[in-house]
Amino acid sequence: MRYFEDYEVGQEFKLGSYTMVEQEMLDFARQFDPQSFHLDAERAKDSIFGGLIASGWHTAAIYMRLMVTSFINETSSQGSPGVDELRWLVPVRVNDTLSGSFQVLECIPSRSRPTIGIIKGKCELVNQKGEIVLRILSSGFFDRRPAAQ
Repeated sequence: MRYFEDYEVGQEFKLGSYTMVEQEMLDFARQFDPQSFHLDAERAKDSIFGGLIASGWHTAAIYMRLMVTSFINETSSQGSPGVDELRWLVPVRVNDTLSGSFQVLECIPSRSRPTIGIIKGKCELVNQKGEIVLRILSSGFFDRRPAAQ
C-alpha cells in the first residue's frame, strides 16, 4: 500500500499497455459516441481522419482501466476532485497498442483535511509509434500514512 508520503515530484509509473480491437471500438461508439468516423469505416475515409478512429472517451476509459489496475489499486487513493485538462492529441486506430504512464507533478498536503494529501499528475497514453495520443492533467486524494506506522 502506497500513501501520500511515498510520492515525490518527478516520479513516473508505467501502467502497462492495451491493444485496440475494432469490435470493441465499434461497440463503445454505438453505445456512447455514435459519430460516423467511430462507427463506419467507409464514411470515416471521407472524414478529416481518413479512416476509422476510436472515440476519445473510449481512449480515456482505457487509460482509466490501466491506471486503476496498475497503480490506484495499490495505493491509499480516496478518489479525485477532477481533471484539469484532457487532450486527445493523435487519433487512435484499430490495432494501435497504447502504453500508459503517470508522472507526479505536485504533492500537496491538505490544509483542510490533515489525513489526506493531493497529488497532481500528468497521465499519458502513447501509441506503438511513440506518439502521445492522450494527455490528462489531474489531481487525486491520497490518505496520509497513519501515525502508528
